[in-house]
Amino acid sequence: MMEKQDKIYVAGHKGLVGSAIYRKLLAEGYTNLVVRTSKELDLRNQASVDEFFASEKPAYVFFAAGTVGGIMANKTYPGNFIFDNVIMIFNALEAARKNQVTKFLYLGSSCIYPKDAPQPIKEDYLLTDKLEETNKPYALAKIAGVELCLSYNKQYGTNNICLMPTNMFGINDNYDSQNSHLVAALIRKFYEAKVNKAPHVMLWGTGTPRREVLSADQLADACLFFMQNYSGNDIINIGSGEDITIKDLAQKIKEISGYEGELQFDATKPDGTMKKQLDVSRASGLGWTSNDTLDEDLEKAYHDFSDNYIQYTTKQ
Repeated sequence: MMEKQDKIYVAGHKGLVGSAIYRKLLAEGYTNLVVRTSKELDLRNQASVDEFFASEKPAYVFFAAGTVGGIMANKTYPGNFIFDNVIMIFNALEAARKNQVTKFLYLGSSCIYPKDAPQPIKEDYLLTDKLEETNKPYALAKIAGVELCLSYNKQYGTNNICLMPTNMFGINDNYDSQNSHLVAALIRKFYEAKVNKAPHVMLWGTGTPRREVLSADQLADACLFFMQNYSGNDIINIGSGEDITIKDLAQKIKEISGYEGELQFDATKPDGTMKKQLDVSRASGLGWTSNDTLDEDLEKAYHDFSDNYIQYTTKQ
């Protein structure tokens, strides 16, 4: 069991998921936390990573670092997405092995699964069909990280575990107007429509596709649970266990924002995949399920964005 005084390294503590893990650990009384910004520690630099692990000697690692982005970023910088994400986990995991880290938690992504995987998506569907082309370099990097974690367990007897989260949102999300994901994009659209008194908000497609979303705080709860309660070579999906239509999700955020204009859909634009949901039965069988707090989590994220609008929109 991870004790309150154990030294814990949270990689990627400034990002959406890493900052949620960091907050969760502090809230639960873990105070011996080690963090570094990307400027302080470039995880792509093997010598720097080796020096960090040798000097700090963390007992536990939550690895939420990475180069991330939306479709446009993946399309424009595919080399960066595969190189950065492969070399960061490879450097960190090898340094952790050499310095006898007690346990290492690696966060993958639901994009590792085939584009046309049956729904809901089981962990066993990994590598059974073709990936989505738009983020294939990122997905392959995440798959390589999973394989390295599990291969090290088999060869060296390390204690690495891998969680695959669904679509995330929350505090410290990316609200870039061209590069944000679903919930963040909706939050920004409704906030700016309200401020600018726009008569309507137009969304692509029919609004009927279904998506599963989960707050980063819920994922952080799962990370702590599995760090404390699981060891093994099975990857584990982390999600809400529920999905929602884009129209209903947009309506929830519209109501939270107080925007009084119309919500419209451009049915001439593509809907994309009609359903994307993870099968979370493995996680629930091991003892973790998400709390049904979607409305509360959406409200928290919306008000965090509105209170910090300038900060979020000048990050672009």
